[in-house]
Order: sequence, then C-alpha cells, then structure tokens
Amino acid sequence: MDSVAKIAQPTIIPRSEHNISRAYISENALTVLYRLNEAGYQAYLVGGCIRDMLLGREPKDYDIATSARPNEVNALFRNCRLVGRRFRLAHINFGRETIEVATFRAPHQATPAGEEAANGRILRDNVFGTLEDDAMRRDFTVNSLYYGIDDLTIRDYTNGLKDIKKGTLQLVGDPETRYKEDPVRMLRAIRFSSKLGFRIHPDSKKPIKKLGHLLKDIPAARLYEETLKLFLGGCAVQTFDLLRHYGLFHYLFPQLDTCLEQEEHGYPLTFVSQALSNTDKRISENKPISPSFLFACLLWEPVRVLAKKLSQEEGISETQAMQMAGETVMQNQLPHISIPRRFNIPMREIWIMQLRFQHRYGQRPLRFLTHPRFRAAYDFMLLRGMAGEELQETCEWWTKLQEQPEVQRELMTKSKQKKPYHSSRRKRPAKRKKTDR
Repeated sequence: MDSVAKIAQPTIIPRSEHNISRAYISENALTVLYRLNEAGYQAYLVGGCIRDMLLGREPKDYDIATSARPNEVNALFRNCRLVGRRFRLAHINFGRETIEVATFRAPHQATPAGEEAANGRILRDNVFGTLEDDAMRRDFTVNSLYYGIDDLTIRDYTNGLKDIKKGTLQLVGDPETRYKEDPVRMLRAIRFSSKLGFRIHPDSKKPIKKLGHLLKDIPAARLYEETLKLFLGGCAVQTFDLLRHYGLFHYLFPQLDTCLEQEEHGYPLTFVSQALSNTDKRISENKPISPSFLFACLLWEPVRVLAKKLSQEEGISETQAMQMAGETVMQNQLPHISIPRRFNIPMREIWIMQLRFQHRYGQRPLRFLTHPRFRAAYDFMLLRGMAGEELQETCEWWTKLQEQPEVQRELMTKSKQKKPYHSSRRKRPAKRKKTDR
C-alpha cells in the first residue's frame, strides 16, 4: 500500500487509449470545465464519473477538481452556492443537475484550516494544495483518475486504471489511517464493492471489523445520507450481506441486528432479504422508491416483536401496542440514523395499517382502499406474506377486492347477518270469541 502513495509522476493515458468522449459528458460539466480553464485555473473531471465511463456505465453525477479556491469559483458562476463546513465545496446548479466543484486538497495538517480529533478523525479539512496532492487525498485508487478537457487525457497517480482492470478496490495510503480520518470510508468500500462487483483488496478490508466502532462518532444525519446510498443503489441485497459480513450493519440498525441473531425458521432474515430484493427490482425498472417504505421494512421486526410483547404482558389492544412499539423503536433508532420526520410519520402509518387488513366486512375495507397510503401498506403486507408470515389467504382476498368492480366489492364486504329466528312449532289458531246469537 505504501507504493500507492509514493507514485510521484502520473501515467498519462492519451485519448486514443481510452473510451471517454466529450459527447457522453454532461454539457453542464463541460461548461464548468471550459470556464475554469478560460479563467486560468486547472480543472479536471475526477472520481466516480471517470471510473464509471471507463467501465461503460452512465455516471449519475459529475465532480470537478480545480486549482481555483471556493470563493474564486463562486465569483465565476452566478448559479453557484458554497456548502460544507468540514471541507468547503462549490455547488453549481443547472436546473435539476448540480455540478460539484472541489479545490485541490493538500496532505492533512493539524492547523486552524485542518482540525483533527484525538482518534484521528478529520473535523475540518480546508487545506488546499496541488493536483498531485489531491490525487493522494482521494479515498480509493479507482476514484483517483483525472480527465482534462484541454488535452482529453486521463491522469493516473495511483495505478487506479490497473485496479479497474483487475476489479480491485484499494485505498490510497495506509488503510487504517484513512479509515480513522473518515470512518464512512468503510461504508463506501462496501457500497463500491457491491455496486461495481469489485473485491476489496486484502489490505483494505483487514481493518474494517476492528474499526467499525468508529461509526458511532459519525453524525446520525450523515449516516442517514450514506444509508440511502447503500440501499438505493440497485444492489441492496449484496450490500446488506457485506455489511453483516464485516460487522458494520450493527452500527446502522442495532435493533434489527439483534433480531437477526435470534431468527427462527429463517425469519426475519427472509423478510429483510425479500424487501431489499424488491427494492433492487423496482430500481432496475425505474420505479420510485420511498425511503419511508425502506426504513419501515428494516425496522419492522423490532416493532413487531415489541408490539407482541406489550400486547401480551401489558394486556393492551393490538393497535395501542403497535403505536407504542413504533414510537419506542423510532426513538431508539434516531441516535444511529437520523430519519427525517417527513419519512418517520409514513413509516408508523404503514405499521399501524397492517392491523386494518384484518377487517373485511362492512364499510371499513372500502374506506381503507381510499387511504392515500393504502398501496404502500398493501405492498408491505404482500412482502410479509412472501417472507413466510401466515397471510396468504388475507393477501389473496385483498388482491381480489382491488380487482373487482364497485358492485362486486360491495358483495365481498357485505356484513354477515345472522338469520332471523323461526320457531319450528306451528302457531295455534286464535280462539274465537263467544258471541250471543
């Protein structure tokens, strides 16, 4: 690994030897590159967009590294906004697309511009340097490639191109030091390994289990963003397996991790796997995915277990037990992953609404069909049924109800009436009154 950090001269890959073409690069990214160059600054496409294009994939976003300082970038673009406290970045907005521009970083130093915690985690990192310095500060070799718009070449300072060809994910520099600088790099290693199908280099994976506890120091809001990237990238099943393998899942979802250790007949592992597989399928079909549904699935087993316990031990109703369990589980989860309130409320509704599927007669099921979150609750119930809960007959009934015209729905939900009581004895004829003749 030391050899990665000692490479001083880059390998220059000319246009004739790589497959990246300006025709496939975002016009907005090209605009930023050209303007920075024209203003006299160095500017390169860098990171995942280069890696993905070399692999024949379409980049989701475009990042730019430049010699211009954040304030200088801001002065060049009226549509620019400076963000970040740990490291200052420029976000240049073009409608729905945002081009992220970062100034070249230098080796970290414990100065007012670069603050470090006692455990080695970088707290503030506004230390600027050269292109060569920046290459050594990148996390993985495959993300340390630079594309220049002036000569259309790729600059490789860390043998990243070789690692792409080998399908290897390797940290730049000493792995333990780099993980301590930013523990989220362990999650990124898992994410890239799953997404790209790359194997993590033995030196880079060795410290992960030992340093997993450092994720406790990461703000819960940042872990929320990282969790979305982990599970909404189209390879949630593989990511879940790797997180458990390296012992990192516990630091994201400790309550579910405890439940997984006590599984019976494959449950709840089957439910979680089914939910994540369904998520991957929807993403592959370009269907929307709601974070509230994802987190509802990942926290369902702790809620279900606690609700059952409260109902049995406290003697309270199923609805009240579910409400109390949902509140408790959410409060226990927030210190680890700060789930926004706009997703918190829909999650609890999905859990509570599972009880409403028990009611099939009268107007209640028909009113239930019109609920704004009925479809999410119904899909959630189907996942429970597929995972092994005894809901097959219930799932079939609700599926059939939705397929029926309104008249048939009325018949399906018609209340069961008791037949009126009829005596088997014949009534005696009324006695005639005696009359005087």
